[in-house]
Amino acid sequence: MFKKVFILFAFLFVALSFRSAEAGHKVITGPELETIMKDGQPVVIVDVRETELYSKGHVPGAINIPYEDNSQKRVLKELNPKDRIVFICHGGPMGDELADILVNSGFKSVYNVAGGMKKWKGTLAK
Repeated sequence: MFKKVFILFAFLFVALSFRSAEAGHKVITGPELETIMKDGQPVVIVDVRETELYSKGHVPGAINIPYEDNSQKRVLKELNPKDRIVFICHGGPMGDELADILVNSGFKSVYNVAGGMKKWKGTLAK
């Protein structure tokens, strides 16, 4: 009996370990980003859309690192692993990709906004 319980717990531990490793970054909604922006803790918001779109309107306080061939190198070079970082793009996939790169490089607090700017209902800065 003890052996079966031990095997079950070992299996659950391994399964949960794989699940958390796959999770990588956290996916949040626009309202969750607004909450993060107001919680008093520093946050770096990275808009990965083209510069032209960014200049037409972006999340207040966001910096622009356009998703391009060299954006993967830029985020690793320009962002600090100690910072809380939130990516936002057109609809989500580019932010997911860059967020996973950071997590795989040892960054701990990385988020992506689900649906990107298409779903953003908050205020815009220009």
